[in-house]
Amino acid sequence: MRRTTISPRAICPFLLVAWLSSVPLAAGQDPAPPPQAPSDRAVNPAQPDFTIVALPTTLRIPRFGSSFRVTHRFTRRLGEGSFKDLVSDFFGFDSGAQIGLEYRFGIMAGTQIGIHRTSDRTIQLFGQQQVLHQGQNFPLGVDVIATIEGTNNFRDRYMPGIGAVVSRTLGRHGAFYAHPIWIHDTNSVASSLDEDYTFLLGLGGRLRVRPSLYLVGEIVPRFGYEPGVDQYSFGIERRAGGHSFQLNFGNGFGTTMSQLAVGGITNDDLFIGFNISRKFF
Repeated sequence: MRRTTISPRAICPFLLVAWLSSVPLAAGQDPAPPPQAPSDRAVNPAQPDFTIVALPTTLRIPRFGSSFRVTHRFTRRLGEGSFKDLVSDFFGFDSGAQIGLEYRFGIMAGTQIGIHRTSDRTIQLFGQQQVLHQGQNFPLGVDVIATIEGTNNFRDRYMPGIGAVVSRTLGRHGAFYAHPIWIHDTNSVASSLDEDYTFLLGLGGRLRVRPSLYLVGEIVPRFGYEPGVDQYSFGIERRAGGHSFQLNFGNGFGTTMSQLAVGGITNDDLFIGFNISRKFF
């Protein structure tokens, strides 16, 4: 039988190809493409919901995605009467409440619209557009928000508003927000000499203390027409899949921009409430 031998010269081209395939790209050649940005449909651990308590966040909603939210503010003051009275009223849950229902929809990437109606028959329509995304080139996220509200089921007193939502996320640990928002026609009894607008400068944040557990808080200082006191709220929130469950405490019931412009009830008492939201994407 004839023996077949392989010449070293025949092996050399194969060794050369193998070596070249392991060499890094030379200078001047295109680098590997950067990693893709997270999908709008993925959970964002830093800001898992579209609101803090009443103020909005910069969380994006995917195109044709939607979300539903229920807000519930009980009207019993937690400091009213004795502790026994409070327990008898089941910590305020037996009292009346102001309820809000909200639906938002993503019409395109970075653009969302929605409607929010409260049980005092105020209807708020809103739109929000992301203009800057926090990343390597810019340290903040910025959205533009526009609202218009009407009382008596959008038949009386129209109060338009426009402003911005500015966010700074802290990796996966939470986010801080600022809300410079101007609301017109907030003074229902204004004369020609009175201010008929309110400028909100909301401040808030969400801190992730466990993988699905958050602490939330916000305060809404105001300028211009500012009846009442500045509304503030704080609470604890749990995320479970597409749901968010929040138990909150605050000095007012406001969940729309005009209600926040009117302000809280008092600085001496707190009211208990909750938010429940569900994402459909």
